[in-house]
Amino acid sequence: EGKLYLPVEQLPLLRRHPGTTDGPPRLSTLGTNEWTRARERARASAQELAAKLLKTYAQRQVSEGVSLGPLPDWDPLITQNFPFELTTDQAKAVEATLDDMERPVPMDRLISGDVGFGKTEVAIRAAHRAVGHSRQAAMLVPTTVLARQHYETFRARFEGLPVEVRMLSRFMSDKEANEVLAGLADGTVDIVVGTHRLL
Repeated sequence: EGKLYLPVEQLPLLRRHPGTTDGPPRLSTLGTNEWTRARERARASAQELAAKLLKTYAQRQVSEGVSLGPLPDWDPLITQNFPFELTTDQAKAVEATLDDMERPVPMDRLISGDVGFGKTEVAIRAAHRAVGHSRQAAMLVPTTVLARQHYETFRARFEGLPVEVRMLSRFMSDKEANEVLAGLADGTVDIVVGTHRLL
């Protein structure tokens, strides 16, 4: 029957708690420091995570990466194979990604967007830049259906170019998978699209 009074201007901050995977949230008893201690533990944990992230980011900035600059002969070819016009957001994401690839530090970029908003096109252009500089590219996807879909898209986009695109998923026989892995090891496979089997 305890009551906790809040200033009326803080009413918009109240939300229904969604619960946890273990059921409803554990409530703190009024008049104890239980909530304060839990909040302090969460704050300390967040600060510890932030410190680790800062350290990781600082290490990344001083690490030496590989610079993959523009490819005047290849860049127009991959652009011509795109049957649509890039949206403004796609163009920005492609430009930012390729700019990152030109910098001689390890890349740190997340492309986020809804289904159908062109993330695959950004990945294709990044893979193209890597392959054009004699590197290999791997695209990790969560399902075998997506692996097949992206594999077909990559194959269509690199058609007519000297690029070997392969797929790796659980639906392949061991013999097929071993061929793909051997191709990755000896450099004959340029791009692989696959599920966690890639790992």
